Amino acid sequence: MGTFVSMIKNLLVACILIMLATNAIAQNTFSISGVVRDKKDGLPGASIYLSGYKIATVADNDGKFKLSNLKPGSYDLLVQLVGYLPYSKSVIISDKSVQVELVLKENVAQLDEVVIRADPNRQKYINQFKEFFIGKTPNAAQCKILNPQVLNVDFDITKSTLIVSTKEFLIVENKALGYRLKYMLDHFEYNSRTHIIFYSGHPFFEELKASAAKKKKYIAAREVAYYGSSQHFFRSLYANKTKEEGFIINKMIKIPNPNRYPQYVINANLEKIKAVPEKTGIRQTKGKVDTALLAFWTKQQEMPKTIDKFSRAEVLTDTLVHYFNQNLKYLSYTDALLIQYTKEKESLAYSKTGFWIFRPLDVPENEISVANLTGEGVRFYENGGIYDSRSLLYEGYWAYEKVADMVPMDYIPLPKKE
Repeated sequence: MGTFVSMIKNLLVACILIMLATNAIAQNTFSISGVVRDKKDGLPGASIYLSGYKIATVADNDGKFKLSNLKPGSYDLLVQLVGYLPYSKSVIISDKSVQVELVLKENVAQLDEVVIRADPNRQKYINQFKEFFIGKTPNAAQCKILNPQVLNVDFDITKSTLIVSTKEFLIVENKALGYRLKYMLDHFEYNSRTHIIFYSGHPFFEELKASAAKKKKYIAAREVAYYGSSQHFFRSLYANKTKEEGFIINKMIKIPNPNRYPQYVINANLEKIKAVPEKTGIRQTKGKVDTALLAFWTKQQEMPKTIDKFSRAEVLTDTLVHYFNQNLKYLSYTDALLIQYTKEKESLAYSKTGFWIFRPLDVPENEISVANLTGEGVRFYENGGIYDSRSLLYEGYWAYEKVADMVPMDYIPLPKKE
């Protein structure tokens, strides 16, 4: 009898512990709920996605929905319903669940907006967009945009800038990683003078149907895509485990270009040449043509004032990273961060591109990326997400890898073998 009572007590204790653990987990996760409607009523059947994740739901007959088990952080809701324009809304979860109202607008596109205008350069611009948005990695070769007809392309000749936009979800099939992406493209531009690419948007990931053997290949490819990525780096930086995860942080310092004359010398010589009278369209001094001198100083003017120098001093993360609030960390620095990922070597395909970063001969052929700040600092989340995508400008490997090498923000790598 005593043994039986003891068993009952132990069972009750175990149940209480399970309930407490479940309650603790519930207290650390929250939900986003609300209603999707137009100007009048709720909209049943609307699809609600969580940008960057594989989490989604469908609105009920009253247009109501709920997304549960969400950690504190910043989220972007994406809404899609036939006959209405795609819609996105940013939501921040701090310490409680959030309710929202999502109001959709009817898609009353004009005829000239749905018919592709005849443009002899359209296909060329679409191909450029694919290269700069999807990428040129081996994974990119297995990606396909399924609805390119929804893209509006424009090339601004005065600014040498390609601008691409759309009012629909862009559908990208990635047969390398096994994802089907619905991408709400907010903005894309490529400047052919500066070679700077900027795009922002909201991707939603769906699993492609596949056999067990194919899924195994997808999992292996996703592991390669994740490790060494900017997402992996910022996750490990948040957890203060960059070294354990294989990252070395140095700096790329800008120093005066030793091959360029000081600006005042260049200006003085160009002014001197311009002061010489012109004869028959060619500047002459004492009967001798000085076009070679003009070309020399013009070339000096065009040379960069600074060059990049690899600093071997390792940057310590405890002086680099600070808490911004309970959900965000923050880093600010001078010059640029040079990040080496030591557990993967640069691929042959990458070394043949213009993204390659110069390094001293004695530095191993690790994957190297450079992170330039565009403002005062960058805020980032525990899952590796960046609060403001415009706060960083990448060079090297992270610039080389684009949408074709993305995994969801809630991606969990396989357990490491001991």
